[in-house]
Amino acid sequence: MADPRRAERLDQPREPRGVRLPRVDQESFGRWAEGIARGMGTALFIVYMTLVLVLWFVWNTLAPEGVRFDPYTFTFLTLILSIQASYAAPLILLAQNRQSDRDRVAMEEDRRRATMQKADTEYLAREIAALRIALGEVATRDFVRSELSRLAEELDEAAQRRQRLEQRQRGENVARAGDGLDEPRDELDDDHPGERRRERSGEGPREVRDARSPES
Repeated sequence: MADPRRAERLDQPREPRGVRLPRVDQESFGRWAEGIARGMGTALFIVYMTLVLVLWFVWNTLAPEGVRFDPYTFTFLTLILSIQASYAAPLILLAQNRQSDRDRVAMEEDRRRATMQKADTEYLAREIAALRIALGEVATRDFVRSELSRLAEELDEAAQRRQRLEQRQRGENVARAGDGLDEPRDELDDDHPGERRRERSGEGPREVRDARSPES
């Protein structure tokens, strides 16, 4: 069934309102016209048409006069060729119009796809630029490794300095403790040199001797 929306097209002449003409399916008729135009544009059609014309000329020239259906001047052949040309030209034009319509639709579709592709390309370009800017502010692997190595070296140096400082403080504390023990010992030696000598000789202190004398 023919589509009325397809039958009323802008590339087709409008029918007069006073005369009612039969409706024709433009799509079906267009396909039929394209098939005829495509067939007339082949080499096989030219070969067949040439053979028919040669046989026509030979028969109407060499055959007996009683059996000739189109004698010389070939009026009937001229009429047939005129009719063929009068129909072939509109059919070819109709096929060209349909091809133009398809080309226009394809061109519009290509333009639409090109516009969408351009928009997608611009969007991707903006996204890539934004990613590059974001990646430029993010620390890379090499940068992180170098910073970690530098921090590890600084921690090792700080640990070594702290260890040397602790060793130095420990040595100073030991030296101070040694000096504090030596000073009282020297004072005692200076105040009681005799008692120190008696203690070394085994006699003992004076208080011990006084305590032992009554017992003896």
